[in-house]
Amino acid sequence: MPAYNSELYIAEAIQSILNQTYENIELIIFEDGSSDKTRQVIEGFADLRIIKILSDQNCGVVRARNEMIERAGGKYIALMDADDIADPTRLEKQINLLESGQYDVCGSAQWVLDEGTGLIKKSKDKFSDPDLRALLSVYCGLCNSAMTGKAEIFKRFKYDTSILTSEDYYLWVQMAAAGFCFLNLPERLITYRRYPAQTSAIHLEKLKINTIEVQKKYLELLGISQSYYPRHLPFKQRLVDGLGLLRELNRRFSGVSLKANAEIYARFQYRKNGIYTPFTRLERLLVALWATFLVT
Repeated sequence: MPAYNSELYIAEAIQSILNQTYENIELIIFEDGSSDKTRQVIEGFADLRIIKILSDQNCGVVRARNEMIERAGGKYIALMDADDIADPTRLEKQINLLESGQYDVCGSAQWVLDEGTGLIKKSKDKFSDPDLRALLSVYCGLCNSAMTGKAEIFKRFKYDTSILTSEDYYLWVQMAAAGFCFLNLPERLITYRRYPAQTSAIHLEKLKINTIEVQKKYLELLGISQSYYPRHLPFKQRLVDGLGLLRELNRRFSGVSLKANAEIYARFQYRKNGIYTPFTRLERLLVALWATFLVT
């Protein structure tokens, strides 16, 4: 749990981990040179399962996460942000799944709490390994605070310090390209806070630039031409690039769903509502049907 200026929420985040039904844990907290009372809140917890790393200067979340991954001594590593809340059964359910040996990394659906409005809503998730790994070509469908996986995999990849704002996306891309299997549990095991700053124009522009670079890198790691990276294209060109990307993804990840294929292709289409909307939706459906049932 990296923590920086999190005094308002970190106590609830820490307590949600200490209250887990799966109790055989160490909770590593990296207090990253906060200027508020975050450190005092952390030091108020005396549970012997907590390992506290206290920094006198701000190192940044990527470095903090990597140091905690390096120090972790367990078979599995679970990620958690200092302002989110874990369901009491989160770790038990995820570790039971990972112990089955079928999957390497496990996430879950989430509740999304809008700090600007106070409204809470359900996240829109995909759950199967083929869908999650195929959809990484167009967006990240994995919530960082909901992820638990084999420690050996986290220690192998860690977070890339050169990719800011999309470092978690790139971490999953590397794991997926290396052949590790993912699953999202349908239970909403995390309450994730979203802030107005995350939807600001400046933040979104930086995120867009980094996201494109991650998407291109993913295609490269998969051995797919980077010219297929998802972006809006006119009809003839998207038939070439959009169909090309779907063909390659469905050959690599057997069992991608119709809905996931349609979502991927939609990233190549102009999506403003208008007179052509019924035709673009029909095009999307036909292309998704082709990719789902005819590509081998």
